[in-house]
Amino acid sequence: MEKKYGLLGEKLGHSFSPQIHAMLFGYPYELLEVPPEKLDEFLNTTDLAGFNVTIPYKEAVFPYCFEISPRAAAIGSINTMVRQSDGSWFGDNTDYYGFVHMVRESGRPVAGKKALVLGSGGASKTVCTALKDLGAEPTVISRSGSDNYENLDRHADAAVIVNTTPLGMYPNNGAAPVDLTRFPKVELVLDLVYNPARTALLLQAEKLRIPAFGGLSMLVAQAKKAGELFTGEELDDEEMEPVLKSIAGQTLNISLIGMPGFGKSTIGRLLAKRTWRTFVDLDEMIEEKAGVSIPKIFASKGEDYFRQLETAALSEVSKESGQVIATGGGIVTRPENRDLLRQNSTVIFLKRDLFRLPTDGRPVSQTHSLEELLTRRLPAYESWCDKVIENNGDPEETFRQILSAVEWNED
Repeated sequence: MEKKYGLLGEKLGHSFSPQIHAMLFGYPYELLEVPPEKLDEFLNTTDLAGFNVTIPYKEAVFPYCFEISPRAAAIGSINTMVRQSDGSWFGDNTDYYGFVHMVRESGRPVAGKKALVLGSGGASKTVCTALKDLGAEPTVISRSGSDNYENLDRHADAAVIVNTTPLGMYPNNGAAPVDLTRFPKVELVLDLVYNPARTALLLQAEKLRIPAFGGLSMLVAQAKKAGELFTGEELDDEEMEPVLKSIAGQTLNISLIGMPGFGKSTIGRLLAKRTWRTFVDLDEMIEEKAGVSIPKIFASKGEDYFRQLETAALSEVSKESGQVIATGGGIVTRPENRDLLRQNSTVIFLKRDLFRLPTDGRPVSQTHSLEELLTRRLPAYESWCDKVIENNGDPEETFRQILSAVEWNED
């Protein structure tokens, strides 16, 4: 009989773990939502050969383990359980391995550096242990106690900041545990959250030009280590890279920005069809919600009202993953839209020669010259995007260039 594995938690929501384990090892892996009152029954009756453990059971599973690794015992947290030959459970902590991998992949040394660890839960304990082993000097910031969010100024000399809280995690995108401008010496930001791809904390670090990394690499690395414990098979670290690229390719939106008439809707529909994604035309979404056309919204309520509708629509759709989003030409006129777009997207600026652009039915284009609009918006288009793609010729060629930019393998 084929051995089965899974992820144990109370509320799992959307998880990438089944895909990651399937790509790394190929065994069946399922999500196991178990309420607290059913935990004892599950642990005593499950036929799984092993499973990962997440919130809120990383400490609750200790009594069920006949043997516990020294690392898990020292941390006080178990996230991987493996059935032994006699049927008993062995508990380990592979989050430790995942976080160490995340730090090393950042390319930034942490030895001798002061590190603020935001949050005091199970993940915080793992991170603190790993940071100490890497030579860093961690300080835990919690909601109460001597080091808390009310006296952060005493830690303005921190060089590393690690978020272990769920703040900013989907679906509560946009929240950040701290303001990075309070830490003028910070040189590395790590956020264990991996959905969205760029949390509000990472987006602020990006603006401040601070190296920053999300939690997907940690998730994949800990899954690799867990799978090695499950199967007894060791994988080279290089085998994680295609998994990371595949998960990012599947989940990151492709968002198209550019002037009206630059071909965002046409190319967007082609992209969605050929990459099996949902297509969202933001202007069409706004018209459907409002029940009237965009020119009529401009005529009756004005541009500012329309921009409010546009931001609300973008906020709703950009939380989700695996879409192609075609935005309106003026999406860059509101600075808050930048983070909404970039949190979960590879942003492509579609560029086209001005003489090719139509203006019929486009209210802003009819009141301002195209040259004036492009001059005003170009800096934002270029600074918001991950890649500039010319769209002056064959749509198929533009499509191919975008696939290359997002590292999507059509096969």
